[in-house]
Amino acid sequence: MTYTISQVAKKLNVTIYTIRYYDKEGLFPFLDRTASGNRIFKEQDIEWIDLICCLKSTGMQIKDIRTLIENCTLENAVLDKSLQMLMDHKKAVQKEIEEIYHKLETIDYKIKHLPEMYERIVNKPSN
Repeated sequence: MTYTISQVAKKLNVTIYTIRYYDKEGLFPFLDRTASGNRIFKEQDIEWIDLICCLKSTGMQIKDIRTLIENCTLENAVLDKSLQMLMDHKKAVQKEIEEIYHKLETIDYKIKHLPEMYERIVNKPSN
């Protein structure tokens, strides 16, 4: 089964412009086109695009995504290098999650203690 760019955009909840931009940046060397130049997307292409969107939304730079894809699409795929890139990115995402979780704990603490802090300010004895 094949899909149009608008079907892929809808399926992945991204804009057509995002898909075109990623294509312009060389992130889709695997895409086929019709004789008139329209992109033809297969299920495997959609999985790659989903991965690209995931990596981009978690902070991986376009140039690094391009390198990863190039490594995976070489005739003699550079599997070790690609896996290392993904593992390094995973560590960075995990660190970011930990930092966000710590911030969430701080917010929860303030939510829990704000009423009593407010009470102390409002009922502060005057000198």
